[in-house]
Order: sequence, then structure tokens, then C-alpha cells
Amino acid sequence: MLNQATSLAPDGQPWRITVLRNQHGMVATFMDWGATWLSARVPMKDGTVREALLGCATPADYLNQTAYLGATVGRYANRIANARLSEANIALTANQGPHQLHGGPEGFDRRRWQIVSQSENSVLYRIDSPDGDQGYPGNLIAQVEYHLDDNNCLTINWEAQVDRPCPVNLTNHAYFNLDAHHGDARQHQLQLDADSYLPVDSEGIPRAPLQTVENSGFDFRTAKSISRDFLQDEDQRLVQGYDHAFLLNPRGAQQPAAQLWSSDSKLKLTVHTSAPALQFYSGNYLEGTPARDRGSYTAFQGIALESEFLPDSPNHPEWPQPSCWLQPGETYHSVTRYTLTAE
Repeated sequence: MLNQATSLAPDGQPWRITVLRNQHGMVATFMDWGATWLSARVPMKDGTVREALLGCATPADYLNQTAYLGATVGRYANRIANARLSEANIALTANQGPHQLHGGPEGFDRRRWQIVSQSENSVLYRIDSPDGDQGYPGNLIAQVEYHLDDNNCLTINWEAQVDRPCPVNLTNHAYFNLDAHHGDARQHQLQLDADSYLPVDSEGIPRAPLQTVENSGFDFRTAKSISRDFLQDEDQRLVQGYDHAFLLNPRGAQQPAAQLWSSDSKLKLTVHTSAPALQFYSGNYLEGTPARDRGSYTAFQGIALESEFLPDSPNHPEWPQPSCWLQPGETYHSVTRYTLTAE
């Protein structure tokens, strides 16, 4: 478990840790700083408990990593090219060269969220983002609720309102390693219900229209090991592996968007989401990230499956997905469910 060291958060206040439990013994842990998902401990059939998430040893360690481990990111997850909302002629605050990544240098992952309510199986956080925050227009209020049920399903509900038109794209940046965060996560099996993916350049900025996954290393429509076609394609080599958004196929509410299996097939992650896309990141740049065991993670030790709009969507209204622009009087609502099943 997380070592709750006595150090204080950057605002001088204590870290506030919330622990959720279900009747089968699964334990999920969260922190108000960044509304961060810290841990997911799953009882296995052999009586052991397996940690499914990458994480740090202490809350303070989360300040010394750039991988966004388990954080809630926004206002806009992923990248916005040249840190500009072109159609609205609005300049955002850049934090990845000329671009903006995950909401800017002081994004939602670097803020304290207020705990609105909490119980044995849920916690609700809220954040207020003022007009001009990281360059974004209008005042925004966002909430995220984590709810753990007795099927080992963690449901994440995001909501937001604005008083001026603004693109909104909230997600959680958990990294999964279903082998108890040991070893190379490329040995996991992955299935993704997506016929197309978005090519990006070496900075993660879209460089071409959506491409079919067929006859490429991006075809995960049938489960396969992540390592099988690793770096097979030029689009992978540009970013040292997988770090691409997949446009999800239309599907029923009960049909998963993705499934991930541990290398020993004893633990499965199932992902359902209302979001139009999943960003699949194979942890290409995790090297040196502070680890739960006080060491550091290596590259490819965790897999992120981030539910979201396609990257740079504010500048690409032509893409076949709902608009990412939230209007005054509307409510942004996105739901993602991560279910961990011991098999």
C-alpha cells in the first residue's frame, strides 16, 4: 500500500487519501491531489492479492514524475497542436515544446480537488477552473466520481459545465500492469474494438487522416500480445512504440471497448466507455518514473488505455466523432468502467 508520509502537498495542506472496498476484498485507493487513482489491489483465486496499477511509494513522489500516473487530466487530455484553438483564435499555455499536453503546465493533475462526498464504495471530487486557466476560455466546474462495485468494476464518471464555449476532454491516466506491476507489459494480450487509428508525428501531433488498422501492427480487433507487432510500423517507430488514439467502433453498452490480459492469463481488465476513442500507450517513456517499491519503473512496464476524444480534436471538426466543444447550458458527461477479473 501507499506509504502516507508526513510531508505536505505544495499548497501546505495534508494529502487526503480515500480507500474504497467491496465485499470481495478488492481495494482501490485515491488521492485528492490530481484526483489521482493510486492503487487497485485485486484478490486472486490462489489467495494472493495482485496490484494492477503502477504507482509511487508516497504521495510526494507523485510530484516528481511526468508520466501522469493515475491522474485526472484536463481541461483537455492529450495534445493540442501549437497550443492553439485555431477556429476560435485562442492561444493556450504550451508545455510540450510549442504544443499543449494534458491541459497545460498546471493542468488538473497538478491541483487539489475538493472532496464533495465519500463512502465505503465511492468518492466524488470537484475542481473549479477560472476563465483563462492555461489559456482556456470561460469558467469551468468539473466533477469526477469513482465508484467501486462488488463485481470489481471501478466506474469513473466525469461531468463539467462552462460559461463560455470551451473544448473539454477529461480522462484518467492510469497505467496497468496485470502481472503485479512486474516485468514487461508488452507480454500482455490486448484486444481493441477499433477499425481505425490516428497517425501522429514524433511529438504526438496528428500527421494524417485516420487510417485502417487492417494489415498493420495496429490491428488489435482479435486479441494478441502487444509485443507481437511491436515497432513493425513507421507510425510506431516515430514514437518508440504505441502512443496512438484508436477510434472505437459503434457498439452496445455491454460490449467492451478493450480487454487486457496478464501474461499468465490470471487477471483480465475489461474497459467499457462512452468516449469515442481510446489512447493506447505502451509506456515507451516510463524509464526512471518513481515506483511503488521505491525503485523506478522501466520503459514498457505499464499500459495506459485513456478514454477520450481524438488528440487535437478542437482543430479537426471533420473527424467522425461528437464535438469536443462544450457550450454554456450543456453538461459534459463521460463514463468509463474498468473491471478487474481474476480468472
